[in-house]
Amino acid sequence: MKKRGKKYLDALSKVDKTKTYSKEEAVKLIKETSVSKFDASVELAIRLNLDTKKTDQQLRGAIVLPHGTGKDKKVLVVARGEQARLAKEAGADYVGDVDMLEKIEKENWFDFDTMIATPDMMPLLGKLGKVLGPKGLMPNPKTGTVTTDVVKAVNEVKAGRVEYRTDSFGNVHGIIGKASFKENDLLENLDAFVAVILKAKPSSVKGDYVKNIALSTTMGPGIKVSLNSFDK
Repeated sequence: MKKRGKKYLDALSKVDKTKTYSKEEAVKLIKETSVSKFDASVELAIRLNLDTKKTDQQLRGAIVLPHGTGKDKKVLVVARGEQARLAKEAGADYVGDVDMLEKIEKENWFDFDTMIATPDMMPLLGKLGKVLGPKGLMPNPKTGTVTTDVVKAVNEVKAGRVEYRTDSFGNVHGIIGKASFKENDLLENLDAFVAVILKAKPSSVKGDYVKNIALSTTMGPGIKVSLNSFDK
């Protein structure tokens, strides 16, 4: 059994595991129970009543959080010509085409958080699918990372866009900010994320769609959030 440190145990003592908290109470507790020496990320976990063996119940998408994530993301844009020029002007950290793909393949280079590609580059990206896919870096139209509007895509990532997808158990995880964020900013990010997931409910789902919602910081305890806190 993993031995927990004193700070974690102190934080845990503030959380009633038998209780579901209002979103306002949960966010207040999140700030009080952050135990890391660094500015911890605030993580959201939503357990959904989904059968991910069914294609229409495999959720995937992206959302631009009102107050960002608190993390400056490095963006690689794979494009040519005018689109490459626009990507550079928009503030992409790296821009290229075959040269960048070869760098990834030959040098095992992954000094970026998000890859954006224009549709014409996708055939070239195909052979890197086995490398990029497991790392969650493969561009996808559903998340807006395969696009002809590279300026919008770069701006959204830099503004705090978060991608989400269901895991094999029907859970969705995402970052909604940092422990240093103001409570109201975390609440607005939380509301925005949950609203997107609620809107994405597949029509084939039977019974309750959302089973539970929880918040935690990078090294802190989990806090259950009442489903009644959100507009459904």
